Amino acid sequence: MNERKYNRLINEKSPYLQQHATNPVDWYPWSQEAFETAKREDKPIFLSIGYSACHWCHVMEKDSFEDKQVADLLNNNFICIKVDREERPDIDKTYMATAQILANTSGWPLTIVMTPERKPFFASTYIPKHDAYGRVGMVKLLPRIREIWDTKREEVLKSSDKITASLQKASRYKNRAELDESIFEQGFSQLGRFYDQEYGGFGDQPKFPQAANIIYMLRYSHKNEISSGIHMATQTLDNMRKGGIWDHIGFGFHRYSTDRSWKLPHFEKMLYDQALLARAYIDGYLVTKKQLYSQTVKDIFTFVLSDLYSSEGGFYDSVDADSQGEEGKYYLWTYQQLKEALNPEDFKLAVNVFNIQPEGNISLENDLNILYINEDMDKLSRKLKLPAMQLSDMISGCLQKLLAARNKRQHPFIDPKILTDWNGLMIAAMAIGGRVLDRPIYIEAAKKAADFIIKNMIEEGRLYHCWNQGLSSSGSTIDDYAYFINGLLELYQSTFNLRYLKIAKQLNSKALELFWDEENGGFYYTSVTEDALIYRQKEASDTSLPSGNSVSLLNMIRLSKLTSEPELGQFGLKIIKEFSQSLKNNPQYHPFMLYAYLLLYYGTREVVVCGQSFADDSQNMINQLNRRYLPQVNVIFKPCQQDNTELDNLTGFTHSYICYEQKPTAYVCTDFNCKFPTSDIEKMIELVTEE
Repeated sequence: MNERKYNRLINEKSPYLQQHATNPVDWYPWSQEAFETAKREDKPIFLSIGYSACHWCHVMEKDSFEDKQVADLLNNNFICIKVDREERPDIDKTYMATAQILANTSGWPLTIVMTPERKPFFASTYIPKHDAYGRVGMVKLLPRIREIWDTKREEVLKSSDKITASLQKASRYKNRAELDESIFEQGFSQLGRFYDQEYGGFGDQPKFPQAANIIYMLRYSHKNEISSGIHMATQTLDNMRKGGIWDHIGFGFHRYSTDRSWKLPHFEKMLYDQALLARAYIDGYLVTKKQLYSQTVKDIFTFVLSDLYSSEGGFYDSVDADSQGEEGKYYLWTYQQLKEALNPEDFKLAVNVFNIQPEGNISLENDLNILYINEDMDKLSRKLKLPAMQLSDMISGCLQKLLAARNKRQHPFIDPKILTDWNGLMIAAMAIGGRVLDRPIYIEAAKKAADFIIKNMIEEGRLYHCWNQGLSSSGSTIDDYAYFINGLLELYQSTFNLRYLKIAKQLNSKALELFWDEENGGFYYTSVTEDALIYRQKEASDTSLPSGNSVSLLNMIRLSKLTSEPELGQFGLKIIKEFSQSLKNNPQYHPFMLYAYLLLYYGTREVVVCGQSFADDSQNMINQLNRRYLPQVNVIFKPCQQDNTELDNLTGFTHSYICYEQKPTAYVCTDFNCKFPTSDIEKMIELVTEE
């Protein structure tokens, strides 16, 4: 019996790297050993970046990295490094930028060939073993690259230097532009040009949820009473919820839709999508009061707490696209499988509601169906001649039966890494959802996750990026600080526990120390003490994730007002100044930065509520703020008849505020100047919303 052989990745904590530990490829983790070996053996480096939930990463592993012929070509001609992009987002961002310059492509698996000095000269994404899909295969490509390395070394080195210089230049924002109020309308109009009038969403297929676009659309349109903008946001929210990108059985959103109509998803589920889309649906609910949106938020959190919540605290990062080696197998159904899982009445209902076809309703083999809805509930109700409430109950019962049947299948792999940045997003979402929907369970989950990170992922005042059976060796990025600070600020708004506000302030100071560009303003992606790779990237674009600079801008604005430190607002102005030309040229690529800039430009409102702790009338006053769409409002609660020295010292402007006549009293403030106090809720709301 042959012993199972492992490569170096068997000693890594990342599940993705461990999945490649039995490959015949002689993989190295990202390490000094790998680079020194490449120099000593005079070999180029073959860098492969992916993550555990990635379908095409699994395909490339099966077709190429498990294949002896390909492995021999790699081992003989290259030093091979495998990276988990979620564990090392700094490496991923650096070389993804390379792929966009070199090959005008992006995605995973990401394939880079570079010099031992880490300078890239070839980039691609998925590469098949043999020529296919219009791509040159590994068997033909690898010898060709090695031949170029051996025979045209000088050209390769010049090319790699040029590419590196281009990356360094792209990270500098030297030009400045004058911005005024019109930038907000420009951003709105540019997003509108990309809007899909038929199906909602932005752009063509593949179509990503792009929660930041929805959040900005709602904010700008609500402020300016633009019904068309509200429509664009809500049509997108409606159609995503009806489409196959939404898991109607077990809840949660898949990463993106492969088609325009949100019907057929790419099946992995990412923690960050759940967090950002929950925030978009919360905003949609506050603007429209549509119950579908509040229910969607609850369903997202049901999925997260069921599948992605660690018993120790913290949220896991993803659910794999594949099950039993096939993409989407866990989520797809044949006509016969559905018929066997349901009684005749429920089966007939499922066929009508979810567009089930005997031959399958998607363009995949094996007659497979995905559950999606074409029509609104009211139309379905009329079509099926059933009262809407009865129909909703029947659908819920049908889906519960399908969930029970699906639970018998092999569940896709859940990656148990706890990432500070993505956890920060979910902490913020659950803190907001808990106070808006009056669901303390969400706030408790957010607290538990925040407390886990505070206890386990901060050392000597510095955040770490990844926890998986202990801290990873990598440091952190500005996203870790920005997202987690944002989560702490939202958690403070939901609990009024000063601990979270104090830690947010401390981490913000540390972020300025480690990431701030003293010369030009703005935050670098990596810290001054970390390995800067081939350049220090500075990023402002908001894509599937908002940039660390965008979220830091929001944090600076809020912290400056909550802690009476106007200089933090000046840091916010410097962020806007640094990226002003990019904002002016392409505002549609900066929706979250525009969202934050709205607060900086028009100002915020701070509401200090003085009242008895845990008293119904105090909570009612706070609830009246929580249940309205008031993104410009920050709330501070000051308990009456308690020692508030710590609060007053931290905020710097609440010393003289008291309860009048033992009633909860609100002080509405702008730039630390407060209106006459009131115990009248309607008057408080009037002061908060006045221009």
